[in-house]
Amino acid sequence: MNHNLTILKERTSVRRFKPDPVPPELLRQLIEAATWAPSAGNLQPWFFYIVTDQHRKRCLSDAALQQNFVAEAPACIVVCAEPARSERTYGERGRVFYCLQDTAAATQNILLASTALGLGSCWVGAFDADKVRACLHIPDRYVPIALVPVGYPLGEPHKTQRRPPAEVAKYL
Repeated sequence: MNHNLTILKERTSVRRFKPDPVPPELLRQLIEAATWAPSAGNLQPWFFYIVTDQHRKRCLSDAALQQNFVAEAPACIVVCAEPARSERTYGERGRVFYCLQDTAAATQNILLASTALGLGSCWVGAFDADKVRACLHIPDRYVPIALVPVGYPLGEPHKTQRRPPAEVAKYL
């Protein structure tokens, strides 16, 4: 099987991390991978906060409905959308829809790159955006879309089952 497809199948949500810090170069590579995501009109309406400070990670964990693994991960990447960047070209649809698609693609790239680099990660969407904004002093022009705790997995991550292609697709 193609190596890239193997990475897709190996990726899983990791919620238990070793305390070892993630080297800055690997964090940089994750952000670079995110920036290669497709985006409507190549507008790239995203901004990323890389959080390694324990106090701020605890604040993010609290904002994420007490999901403690957010604070326990050595790093957490906060993926933000910049709706106005998409709105300038695509109007309301860009502001409310395209920028979300674009940041979702960037988030998926972070997850896949994490797996490729031997790291674990998890897409966290359950959080209070206003609290996240307050934790990091995020300007109003950015909207927090996802939290991605990142680190070296502690133990073997749990693999989940996937629905078979025949069950989720129809060829016409």
